[in-house]
Amino acid sequence: MSQPESSDTHFFNSFSLILGVLIFFAIVLYAVARTVGKDTQGENVLLEPLRLKSVQQNIAPFAHVAIAGHDNSALAALSAPKGAAADVPTTGEQAFTKVCSACHGTGVNGAPKVGDHAAWGPRIAQGKDALYTHAIEGKGAMPPRGGTTWPDATIHMAVDYMVSLNK
Repeated sequence: MSQPESSDTHFFNSFSLILGVLIFFAIVLYAVARTVGKDTQGENVLLEPLRLKSVQQNIAPFAHVAIAGHDNSALAALSAPKGAAADVPTTGEQAFTKVCSACHGTGVNGAPKVGDHAAWGPRIAQGKDALYTHAIEGKGAMPPRGGTTWPDATIHMAVDYMVSLNK
């Protein structure tokens, strides 16, 4: 006479069968998803801007050689900082709109809002030199130069513009 299956053996057989079916189902779903996304996913990955930028950085030459007796003027353009001059605003209003308004337009982190004469009055009374120093060196939550690399003259224009809005 054969012995009856123990409940443990029956459980493990059932568990193994269910686990096998679930694994098979997962593999089938993975294969279907790869097949469906194959056409469009490849295009989107290849045209993704961050990927294109990293590819361009990877294939760019790491050095340029100047040769005596040849025209090396192209090397001067390659070594110039990119976009530095275009990034600096030419008026105080442009500087305010570009950077300063983010905090001084809304009062973020305790920044005095433009138009709040009660908050600006004591600051303006300190004099423009103090305001220039605070703007260039940073004060409170404001980083030096408002987080930019702008020259002092641009910072002075921005401060002058904000003072003119609060008189």
